[in-house]
Parts: sequence; structure tokens; C-alpha cells
Amino acid sequence: MTITTFPIAPPREDGQSSNQQLPITTNPAASINKRKVSNKVTLIPLIFLIYFEVAGGPYGEEPAVQAAGPLLAILGFLIFPFVWSIPEALITSELSTAFPGNGGFVIWADRAFGPFCGSLMGAWKFLSIVINIAAFPALGVDYLKKLFPIFSSGLPRYLAILVSTLVLSFVNYTGLTIVGYAAVGLGIVSLAPFIIMSLIAIPKIHPHRWINLGQKGVKKDWNLFLNTLFWNLNFWDNVSTMAGEVENPQKTFPLALFCAVIFTCLGYIIPLVAVTGAISVDQSLWEAGFMADAAEMISGKWLKIWIEFGAVLSAIGLFEAQLSSSAFQIEGMARIGFLPKFFSLRSKWFNTPWVGILVSTAIILAVSHMKYTDIISAANFLYSLGMILEYLSFLWLRRKFPSLKRPYRVPCRLPTLVVICLIPSAFLVVLMAVATKIVYLMSGLMTVGAIIWYFLMKLCKSKKWLKFNDGYAEEEM
Repeated sequence: MTITTFPIAPPREDGQSSNQQLPITTNPAASINKRKVSNKVTLIPLIFLIYFEVAGGPYGEEPAVQAAGPLLAILGFLIFPFVWSIPEALITSELSTAFPGNGGFVIWADRAFGPFCGSLMGAWKFLSIVINIAAFPALGVDYLKKLFPIFSSGLPRYLAILVSTLVLSFVNYTGLTIVGYAAVGLGIVSLAPFIIMSLIAIPKIHPHRWINLGQKGVKKDWNLFLNTLFWNLNFWDNVSTMAGEVENPQKTFPLALFCAVIFTCLGYIIPLVAVTGAISVDQSLWEAGFMADAAEMISGKWLKIWIEFGAVLSAIGLFEAQLSSSAFQIEGMARIGFLPKFFSLRSKWFNTPWVGILVSTAIILAVSHMKYTDIISAANFLYSLGMILEYLSFLWLRRKFPSLKRPYRVPCRLPTLVVICLIPSAFLVVLMAVATKIVYLMSGLMTVGAIIWYFLMKLCKSKKWLKFNDGYAEEEM
């Protein structure tokens, strides 16, 4: 067993060299020959993995129309990417290329503010991801029950969610590259019916319907509206936890994120504009899943079935991409000493982080019985806490290490970056302010648990009750 470190000394603010190291949590070149099964993720699979980290198609955008009417929904999906998605993608590009390891945002917070903040960031983001993942099997079964009513409730529904979760976790276990190319196929099949529907809808579009602010007498639900926008356009930084698995991440990450942002935004806005312009229905009908009903109104039953089938495929893609992120986050945190060494173990057959997959799957199954709306709200709240810390880490690293090598650098000076980060941070504060009491309680208890976990791990490390990797040292077996 050997310990290999990668000393890179970012200059201090006084211009002198520091002893700090750039964290590299991937295997060195000498160990690449050991990877006989799993290969590095290339550009095209990475674009679709990012796409499924964030969207997976326009499934779930419908409540924005229900909450605030067609005009505000369209404006929301046009403006929100500039307020939220693009800044988050830019920050992810810079930090992922400067710190290309499987710790992702955990490394960023640790390098900026120390291990306590790194651990807290890891807990917030990990819990938000796995809670969010729990919604996808249930969402897929909800669409599937329209074709097979037996899955509507009771034991058949429970077994469908259980079996689908276990099967999809096993697929993830077989390797990230398989998941990456599977994401390409899933993306094409799930988006195709919306492209067809939008083209068929063109002759039926009446532009005046786009400026509708909603039905008279229907009160706007700002909580639902904001949560819908946020849930459909967040999690851009999840893919940073897999930076060590990406081929040439310094060049691949920025390009993949740029393509994924455009791909995702067009995937939302085109079907929304087409459907709101082509049909006029009661605003209350714009619930999650209404796009399938709209397809039937526009072109017939066959397209509705395709969209429902596509929704199941989209849920699979979202599940696989986000499970990969959570599993590699666990592995990355173990490699840099935040979790016991055991959590960094990989499969001998597929070279995948099986412990991370197992832990994530266990939590997913534990929370899968929660209400869909509670799952989404809790995931959003925890994610918001982590994002505020992430923005602060980004700004502080720019100030702390201005000369640190950044293969991709957001082309702005620090004062401009402060403004860029303040705008989405203000939105996060508003989003958390309108949360329900249940979400406050859940998020508070999880945060307290995360703090207790940090000090427990610190005690285990000091007493040597468990084995930990030494900081950012990379352990080769």
C-alpha cells in the first residue's frame, strides 16, 4: 500500500508560497491500468449526465402554469436560467477544473473555510440529492399507472417502487460509462415526443394566449411557482462529484456544462410555448403530467402514450445520474478523510463506488414513503443551504488564492462576481422563507444530525476507532 500526494502550492495573498495542496482524489496515471472495466466519461455522455442531473425533459414544469398562468411561466423559464442556471454552471466549471476530484463541492467548502464547513456542505448536498432521488421511482410509477391502473396504490405500487429502486441501483453499480451512454439514449427517446408535439402544434398556436396572466379569481401560488422553477433548473453542480471520472475534465467540463444549459433550457421552453399557445384549458388542469394530456389534445392518443413512456425513461435517467453523483460524493469524501476509508471502496468487477451506492439506496428507500411535495420541498431547502455556502466558498477562494491555476476561469473580477452570486442567493433566501413548518423541522433536524456526525467522525479519527485517509492523500491499493 502506498500513499501518493500531489503537492501544488497556491500562492498566498502576500505572494509567498503556501504548503496547501490541490486536492486530487482520482487515481494517479500509474493506476489507470487497473481500470479494466470502467473507462473515463467523455463529452457526449457527460452532457446527457448533466442534463439528467438537472432536467430529464419538460416533465414537471406544468405546475408553474397552474401557479401563475402562462405568461409568468414562460417568463420564468426564460429568465430563471440567466438568474440561476448560468451562474451555477459557470461556478461549477471553474471550481471543478481547479479542483478536479470526486469530492466536488465538499472540497471547495473545505479549502475555503475548513473541514467543518466541508463536512456540513457534504451533508446538506448529499441529503438533498438522495431525498430528491426518492421522488423519481414514485414519479415513474405515477405515470405508469395511467397505462396500468394496478400500480395506483397498495402493495403493487409499493413493490413497483421497491423493485424499480433496487434494479436501477444495480444498473448504476455496473458502471458510470454504461450509465453515461444509457443517458444519451434515454434523452433522445424522452425528448422526441415533445419535439413532434411542438411541430404539430405550430398551426394551432394563437399568440395572444401567451400573455395570459391566469384565470380571474385564481390566486397565484408563489410558493409552488418558485419551487417548480427551482426544482426544474437546479443541481448543476452535482456532476462535480464525478470530476475524477471525466476524461480531460479541464476542457470537457466547461463545454459539457455550456451545451447542457442550452439543451435543458430549450427542452423546457419550446414545449411550454407550443402547448400554452395551442390549447386553452382550465388553469387547474396544469398539474404534473398534463403534458401527456396536452399531447393527446394536439395530436392524439399515440403521442400521449409515448410521452407517458418517456416520463418513465426520464425518471430512470434522473435516478441514474443523481445516484452516480451521490455515490461518488461519498467515495470522494472518504478519499479526502471526511468519512472512514471503508466508504471509498470500489467494486472489483466494475470499479464503481459500491458502498456509496449502497448507502444512497438505503436512504432512498427509507424516505420513498414520504409525500412527493414534502420530498421536493425538503430537497430544495437543504440544497439552498448548500448553495449559499457554495457561493461564499467560490468568492472566498477567488480572494484567498487569486493566482491559483484555474483551467477555466469565469471572466469577471471579484466585485462583479459578488453581484452575480448575490442575485441567486437572494432568490434562495426567498425560497427558504416561504417553506412550510414541516420542511423547517425536517431540515433543522437533518442539519443538527450533520453537525453531530462531524464531531463524531472527528472523535473517531482522534481515538483511531476507525481508519481514515490522510487529508488529500490518494491511497492506492
